[in-house]
Amino acid sequence: MSLRFFVDQCVPNSVVKPLFEAGYEVFILKEHISPTSGDPIVIGKAQELDAILISLNGDFSDIVTYPPSNYNGIIAIQIKNHPEIIPKLMKRLMNYLSIHQSMDQYKGLLLLVEVHRIRIRRWKS
Repeated sequence: MSLRFFVDQCVPNSVVKPLFEAGYEVFILKEHISPTSGDPIVIGKAQELDAILISLNGDFSDIVTYPPSNYNGIIAIQIKNHPEIIPKLMKRLMNYLSIHQSMDQYKGLLLLVEVHRIRIRRWKS
C-alpha cells in the first residue's frame, strides 16, 4: 500500500506539493472536514482515512494528549516561524519517506521533522 497522508489546515502548499509529486496519496483537510474543526476531529479523520497525519500544529507533538500508539502515524513539521527552512525540511522528509514506504512503518510513531534530523517518538498509552 502506498503511503497515505492527511494534511492539516496549517500545512502550506510548499509541504504538500512534494508529496503529490512523489506520487503519494494526499488528503487535504478542507476537502474532508471544516477547516475550523478541532484537533480531535482532525486526527479522527486521519484515522478514518487510514492516513498519516501531517501537521505544523504543536498540539499533535504532545505524546500524552495524542499518544502515537493510538494512531497510524503523526508527522509534525517543525518550522518554528521560519518558512524559509521548508525546502530543507522537505528534502529530509522526502528522503526518509523514500526509504520507509510501508504504512506499517509509521503506526504508533510521532516523527518530529527538523532541518538536521528526524526525531522519532513512541508512546504506549
